[in-house]
Amino acid sequence: MLRIWALVWLLSAAVSSPALGQTTRHFTFHYRFQVKGITPNQRVRVWFPAAHTDAYQEVRVISAGGDLPLKRTREARFLNEMYFAESTKPRSSDLHFEVVYDVVRHEHLSWGLSRPHLKAASLDKGDSERYLGPDRLVPISGLPAELARNVTAGKSGPRDKARAIYDYVFDNMSYDKTGTGWGKGDVLYACQAKKGNCTDFHSLFISMARSQGIPARFEIGFSIPADRHAGEIPGYHCWAEFFDPNHQWIPVDISEAWKHPSQKDYFFGAHDADRVQFSQGRDLKLNPPQEGGPLNYFVYPYVEINGTAYDRVLLDFSFSETINGQSAGAE
Repeated sequence: MLRIWALVWLLSAAVSSPALGQTTRHFTFHYRFQVKGITPNQRVRVWFPAAHTDAYQEVRVISAGGDLPLKRTREARFLNEMYFAESTKPRSSDLHFEVVYDVVRHEHLSWGLSRPHLKAASLDKGDSERYLGPDRLVPISGLPAELARNVTAGKSGPRDKARAIYDYVFDNMSYDKTGTGWGKGDVLYACQAKKGNCTDFHSLFISMARSQGIPARFEIGFSIPADRHAGEIPGYHCWAEFFDPNHQWIPVDISEAWKHPSQKDYFFGAHDADRVQFSQGRDLKLNPPQEGGPLNYFVYPYVEINGTAYDRVLLDFSFSETINGQSAGAE
């Protein structure tokens, strides 16, 4: 993807090295769910994301199974991996699935923010199209572009402009999941309501950054509670990165900064180790392709019955810390 991939790989390896002082967490992650109330003789198709190894997490599948055989696939646009299952005659009205992962997650720190790399990097044409163009709910013109022009006036370079946009989102959005409209990553909703969850915070940041010619990408997974060693995980978490040719991909997490204001500067240029990533990107076409429209984002299972999206899915996510080679167990 990057033209100087070898250099980036070496830098990524250095960033995720515990020798440099980053924190690391080791845990077992359970991704479980049930598809409920299936009528006999209906065609059932199930997709759900697969956690993957990258520069900041090492992922090993301990077990993967369910009431239908699973096939591991990958979509073409963002290379997200997933599990897929289907049946024309399911034997039960309820289908159970579970994948158990062993995960080592490293803190992602942009050590190079204050000094340039030896050689600037650039994105290839495909990455530029992916990370500079609009998504269905993430426009790069109109109101968010106007806001971006205003808040970046007088700023030069991707890093300084991105910081101005980060500060704007931090100062003007509230983490508030009351009412309706939040959680879709709808930038126009975020501009008007000025509230929402992590999806809304980071969609607004990405929209404003892209409108200024700064590549930015959406990533999603789950938060691992910093103050517990085991337990249930109620829902997803998402974050973002932007690209600066002199510093590569720089992490941001504005909603976590909003929850922990004392860490505002930290989360511009860092992702803590209290997370696991499952996928990236918006407007996703799965593999094999779903009959419904593109997925807004992909972190929960997606199910179709006779070609129509089906939402009677019961979710069950949990984790247990691995300490001295032993699981902490459920609290």
